[in-house]
Amino acid sequence: MAKTYLALLRLVFAAVVLLAGAGPARGFYLPGVAPADFRKKDLLYVKVNQLSSIKTQLPYSYYSLPFCRPEIIVDSAENLGEVLRGDRIENSLYVFEMMEPRMCQIVCKLVLSEGDAKDLKEKIDDEYRINMILDNLPLIEPIKRLDQEGPTVYQHGVHVGIKGQYSGSKDEHHFIHNHFTFLVKYHKDANTDVARIVGFEVKPYSVKHEYDGDWKGTGTHLKTCDPHSRRLVANSDSPQEVEANKEIIFTYDVNFEESDIKWASRWDTYLLMTDDQIHWFSIINSLMIVLFLSGMVAMIMLRTLYRDISKYNQLENQEDAQEETGWKLVHGDVFRPPVHADLLCVYVGTGVQFFGMLLVTLLFAILGLLSPSNRGGLMTAMLLLWVFMGLFAGYSSSRLYKMFRGSEWKNVTIKTALVFPGVVFAIFFVLNALIWGEKSSGAVPFTTMFALVLLWFGISVPLVFVGSYLGFKKPAMEDPVRTNKIPRPIPEQPWYMNPVVSVLIGGILPFGAVFIELFFILTSIWLHQFYYIFGFLFLVFVILILTCAEITIVLCYFQLCGEDYQWWWRSYLTSGSSALYLFLYATFYFFTKLDITKAVSGVLYFGYMLIASYAFFVLTGTIGFYACFWFTRLIYSSVKID
Repeated sequence: MAKTYLALLRLVFAAVVLLAGAGPARGFYLPGVAPADFRKKDLLYVKVNQLSSIKTQLPYSYYSLPFCRPEIIVDSAENLGEVLRGDRIENSLYVFEMMEPRMCQIVCKLVLSEGDAKDLKEKIDDEYRINMILDNLPLIEPIKRLDQEGPTVYQHGVHVGIKGQYSGSKDEHHFIHNHFTFLVKYHKDANTDVARIVGFEVKPYSVKHEYDGDWKGTGTHLKTCDPHSRRLVANSDSPQEVEANKEIIFTYDVNFEESDIKWASRWDTYLLMTDDQIHWFSIINSLMIVLFLSGMVAMIMLRTLYRDISKYNQLENQEDAQEETGWKLVHGDVFRPPVHADLLCVYVGTGVQFFGMLLVTLLFAILGLLSPSNRGGLMTAMLLLWVFMGLFAGYSSSRLYKMFRGSEWKNVTIKTALVFPGVVFAIFFVLNALIWGEKSSGAVPFTTMFALVLLWFGISVPLVFVGSYLGFKKPAMEDPVRTNKIPRPIPEQPWYMNPVVSVLIGGILPFGAVFIELFFILTSIWLHQFYYIFGFLFLVFVILILTCAEITIVLCYFQLCGEDYQWWWRSYLTSGSSALYLFLYATFYFFTKLDITKAVSGVLYFGYMLIASYAFFVLTGTIGFYACFWFTRLIYSSVKID
């Protein structure tokens, strides 16, 4: 329990650091990402991270497989984001000396049991990768391009092994990568003897090692790898097959190479995007949608509405007004509270909370405070900001509820604090139970679950109540027109203004404005790639806001012209329906881009995408609601009502 409270204190401290955004005169570095200086023969400790696979999406601890283990395994300090991502960073037996090349270094010798061999074969079949870290820099493997042109392509991590045929056999065998040739790139200061690590690469080999005489540990003389006789590992012509009761000797080489890459640019290799043209196409595509909608809104606001308002304000008697049709005739009902008004207030408040979290997170990311070097920082910041934005959720929900003349503000506050996070936590708990059943390191420990609940009920819920109290104390917003006591009958609507049809139509354009960027986000999450183009993402976010607002205003105007005044929920659902298209696109992505074979992995994918779609619904729905809310108050405050 003490560790849980200590982790919470670290989270609060990290939040203060993030929100402060300032540092000493020398420069500002986030904890754990400051540059480290090394001199010749300084020890370099390689850490191991989770085993990951894009086929199963289930991470496992490095030492869940029969690899060489230190006498004492030490877990590195992990933040909340790292734990939720499934990172398990531990020490290893790979220790280098700075600028001191080593060849044919023996790590250990293992004899596989039946269970070990079975586990290794399963991991090789599922294409699991080993992830290592040196000086906070992930291990990458250069991949040969078929055309031999263009920049080198890198793969994050290195495969546990390979599966293939050998010695003319038609049967496929499993071979383990038991020899690693590491390359450490460093940038040296011209004026001093200090160097900084700027690259960590590897080439894996499968080698069936042989040795002379008895086994003498790391001092054993290998026949298959001897630097003195210039016999080095350069291929896998004699691979090490995975078999029970067979010896496997793990070895490595390490070379050092001076590089022109500076420490500040060392992440460029990992973040290199060769598809900037596609991103610009995404932005241009989205901007065209926004311009189209802006033109429609401008036509409505500047031409139609201006003409209508001028005409209505020039009417001299009520009889002339009765001859008119359109949006003015429903002025006595347009601000009538909707059915389930309390639930609408809850979702609007939750949407404000989500909007604030995303906006501040993107601003931090653009400023470089949430770089990939700050491992887990993005998810930690999002969780903390969600908690603190509970203040705005309570305030906005209670303000809207008071405008509806509601009196049970405490009930609305409780629902605002519990409904959305409760649904998400329930889904997350079920998915975590499935991961736990698979004995994956991605399962969130009980202490972390307790920390999440403590953040929720200890900070978020009280802040929602504080915001609701402040919002309910303020005077209620006055409607620009009076509401009639008797509801006006709604005339029969054409088929295209049917609520279901208009809501489904309204979600197409907001989704169309973001779906290309959505492809890159899904790729980074499910194919284990880094996503760091937050500048593009912020532009797409702004375009999403404009698109949701404009399409909702256009359809709301058409609805009011048809004398249908029940716009409250429809304005929320119109732009919120884009979440349905997001989930359908995620389903399409699953069957066309992913190679997930396990049923549990498929359940995890659709479970997490259901959470993402639910959050997207709350976000876009709230944007559309407030746009329509502003629009209706604006037009009805501009006309003279007798």
